[in-house]
Amino acid sequence: MKQKRFFPVVVLTAGILAVSTASIFIRYAQREAPSLVIAAYRLTIAAAILSVPLGVRHRAELRALSRREVALALVSGVFLAVHFATWISSLAYTTVASSVVLVTTTPLWVGLLSPVVLGERLTVPIMVGMMATLVGGSLIGIGDACHGLVCNWQAAFAGGALWGDFLALVGAWAAAGYFLIGRRLRANTSLMVYIGLTYGMAALVLDGLVLFSGQPVVGYRPQTYLWFLLLALVPQLVGHTSFNWALRYLSAAFVAITLLGEPVGSTVLAYVFLHEIPSALTLIGAILILGGIAVASLHERKPAVPEAP
Repeated sequence: MKQKRFFPVVVLTAGILAVSTASIFIRYAQREAPSLVIAAYRLTIAAAILSVPLGVRHRAELRALSRREVALALVSGVFLAVHFATWISSLAYTTVASSVVLVTTTPLWVGLLSPVVLGERLTVPIMVGMMATLVGGSLIGIGDACHGLVCNWQAAFAGGALWGDFLALVGAWAAAGYFLIGRRLRANTSLMVYIGLTYGMAALVLDGLVLFSGQPVVGYRPQTYLWFLLLALVPQLVGHTSFNWALRYLSAAFVAITLLGEPVGSTVLAYVFLHEIPSALTLIGAILILGGIAVASLHERKPAVPEAP
């Protein structure tokens, strides 16, 4: 049983590394493209890539889905679209620190709703891991606003920051709904069918929002399109798909907790590629996050079940 649980944790680790690249790609893309366009391209490219294997190998399974299963998958896609639209947009109004702290409250909402929505018992180790990772994520955010003992809170929350903070919080709520529905559907639905439907629905919603808002979808420089493509391939197809795969084997609360490893990975990548040196608070927060994930991982008790074809 330990071996069966070990591999999903390894997959989640790879997913954390993949999604950690998202903030860097987004920052590069935001030099030219609006946030909503970035989100739309990310999901549209990912959905287009998935449409080929979905249509060729999984048509029978798609036809066998009940109306309820299809409806839940589409609702999950709407939650995913709202998550990306609000979180990426929040970065245009508030600081990265504030946005990341609020959007990484996802496991708190998942943990609070899982017993009601899914009937999953929230164990003490999961709760300890949740609190440790939430505190760690908060310290990373504070570390971005403070240098030594001096904290420039006025600058951190200036420029419509309250609206940006609210958008990030909405992104966390939407992500919680996405994970909770995914946990229920992945018990009987194959990975390709689930992500094909959810990513496709998210792409349709985001594309509709872009067209409705009148934002330009073409005319960007080639490197901007490269960031769009990398966002779709690495953090979306590799990162988020690994989380969806793991939802079949691990509890929704635990999978959501692992998402808090993203600030750690992003900090390392920012140091390597952007030469940003993390503060002491950031390092302490990273240790807390990794410790919280370790505690939750060692005490994960959800039995593994075979993957659907």
